[in-house]
Amino acid sequence: MIRHARGPSTDGLRIALLGTRGVPARYGGFETCVEEVGSRLVERGHRVVVYGARPEPDGTTDGTTTGAPHEPLREHRGMELVPLPAVRRRSLETLSRSALAVAHLGAGRLRSRLGRRGGADVDAAIVFNAANAPFLPVLRAVGVPVATHVDGLEWKRAKWGPAGQGYYRWAEAFAVRHSDALIADAQGIADHYRARFDADTTLIRYGAPVVEGGGDPRKLATLGLTPGGYHLVVARFEPENHVDVIVEGYAASRARTPLVVVGSAPYSDAYTARVHALADHRVRLVGGVWDQDLLDQLYAGATTYLHGHSVGGTNPSLLRAIGAGTAVDAFDVDFNREVLGAAGTYWRTPADVAAAVEAAEADEAQVRDRGRASRFRAASYDWDDVADGYEDLCLRLAGRPTPVRHAREAAVVDLGATSRAHARDGVDPGALELDLDAASVRESALEPRARWSSR
Repeated sequence: MIRHARGPSTDGLRIALLGTRGVPARYGGFETCVEEVGSRLVERGHRVVVYGARPEPDGTTDGTTTGAPHEPLREHRGMELVPLPAVRRRSLETLSRSALAVAHLGAGRLRSRLGRRGGADVDAAIVFNAANAPFLPVLRAVGVPVATHVDGLEWKRAKWGPAGQGYYRWAEAFAVRHSDALIADAQGIADHYRARFDADTTLIRYGAPVVEGGGDPRKLATLGLTPGGYHLVVARFEPENHVDVIVEGYAASRARTPLVVVGSAPYSDAYTARVHALADHRVRLVGGVWDQDLLDQLYAGATTYLHGHSVGGTNPSLLRAIGAGTAVDAFDVDFNREVLGAAGTYWRTPADVAAAVEAAEADEAQVRDRGRASRFRAASYDWDDVADGYEDLCLRLAGRPTPVRHAREAAVVDLGATSRAHARDGVDPGALELDLDAASVRESALEPRARWSSR
């Protein structure tokens, strides 16, 4: 891939990132994106303010023990952190924290405009999660240009009842009407917004960190594991992540290699109990792993990675697996096929999972070949290119000129054109490699739009 020179900007922006639990990232997609993109924007000379969770008295930020200090961080990788409290209920946690973030951001901008102490002007804001859409008019009212990262199809998540699902559907439409730009991280998400709202989106995929070496034996030994000696799952315990299906299928298989399950859930006691009940003696439920280097080595040392996520767009856990060169068996959904293509194998039922792990253990050469194919796919997901996309979008939102970048480096595609072209040709966009020639990468994809019609 041809690279352009990256470095500090001569006239940096002040960029606010809000709507997440903040950084340091654990393994949520939004948090990973904030950390990887925000730190790169800082390196390019921008000031980045991240609004996130204030640790509870037990040192947690998301309902699971982290071992983090109780005193909140105020800086991480050059990003300024604003830790905020939240109502500790699943339906209110994100909204309550985002309300405080918007109030803080808006008050700082007004103080700055009035020339008062403590004010901080903001050139652009990225709001993660369409659930935070009710606060978009407040940001725009105080003159903050805002893009909304709309995430996956949240209304499909089983953890939300009818009221929650209805709210997410409403929030999607509200975000379309009140954002200056929409960000999608997967073609399938962009297609949804095109089909439902006739809304253009800016596609900026996540990055896949590269982990070499096949798993550090010393790191893995801390969990009693050896490279190539286990299958792996990393996921929150939620129905749409299908951890129960994976564990049930594995337990029904004749697999000899143990299954290591990394993850937990702060609000899903019943689902967690189900996963534990389905496990047999070969399944190791290790809970959360907050040491990011250890987590990377777990991906790199796995025989296969079993990925059950189904509704969240492009998933960082999946990208970490392919960046580590690990063979992946994934739940059969468009988002996962978009990332893996022919490098993956796909499943839907416990019986499919059982067949997948048995096949992997019966043919080690094929597993190695699939791992190499995963690493090849990972080359298309580069965090530097992702940061290019966010930087260009923020510059556009702020009315600044954008750098000239080689077409092959653009991480942004005008889906208003490409999705419609694929549909006219009868082509499934999720089955395609990203078209990176100059004709498919258009600068207009980054142009902020004040409104889209909602249909």
